[in-house]
Amino acid sequence: MHLLALLLNPAIFGILALFLSVIWMIKDESDKTRPMLVFALTLNLVFGSLLTFFMGREGSLLPWKYDHILFQVDGSLGISTATIARPLQGFIRVPLEVVYQMMVPMMICWFLVSRYRNLRGSVVMAYAAELIAGPILYAILPACGPKFAFGAQWLHPSNVKASAMKLAAMPNAFPSLHIGTAVVFVLFAPGRWWRGVALAFLAGTAAATLATGEHYVIDLVPGLVFGCFAASIGYRKVWSAVLYLGVLLFWSLAVRFEYRLLIAHPALLRSLAVLTVALSIVAVFKAWRVQKERVD
Repeated sequence: MHLLALLLNPAIFGILALFLSVIWMIKDESDKTRPMLVFALTLNLVFGSLLTFFMGREGSLLPWKYDHILFQVDGSLGISTATIARPLQGFIRVPLEVVYQMMVPMMICWFLVSRYRNLRGSVVMAYAAELIAGPILYAILPACGPKFAFGAQWLHPSNVKASAMKLAAMPNAFPSLHIGTAVVFVLFAPGRWWRGVALAFLAGTAAATLATGEHYVIDLVPGLVFGCFAASIGYRKVWSAVLYLGVLLFWSLAVRFEYRLLIAHPALLRSLAVLTVALSIVAVFKAWRVQKERVD
């Protein structure tokens, strides 16, 4: 178990994967798609270091976070992270933590699958779009997650006032990049078997983000659209990407500046959440239908 945790450590796995991808690229320099994987893994390592540094500095210099507001938005939504996370502690949390760390390995797997299936679009470009857009969205609505905002009591949080709080930690919550990446895999999944794998990974990722205390429930809703935005970039669908980005910005700005309205009107909040989920489901079926037509 300790060896598995070591291998799945994002930094160690990233360096190992980059090393192996460079060897793979050198073995066949005529294959122009191989450098894309090397580029993505390099970007992932550089991005991780830069994100930790700059967002960490942001967290210290501008310590106001919106965690308590997201907590109250969850309450208005009718479900909280703690309610879902408490039954997922203990032994079951171990595989969920593994799933939570599987984002880069899955991206590599999906790159290889889409490459050999000759799928239209680039999962690497979609992942790069997430890495670039993520910090911008985190800066609009900075939040860190329940385990950072409530500490050891995050599974049994006390009621708090819906207001910004001082918290010197790196914002990394709204929207969920993990959910967005899992949705990208669903949208790039070729065939029924891979779609089943992608949907199972999406469900496991959703449970893992909550079981580990990294996210609020509301983070997952725009996270779905985040994945649709990134996939649109990967498929080079500019206008679809603009639409999904608009929905993302709407959520970020609405929660930051109109949270009192959302909290005071649960029906409005739930309707917006349902519409957002429905928009994501429609995007999935459209992508699958296009893939099926291309095969036929």
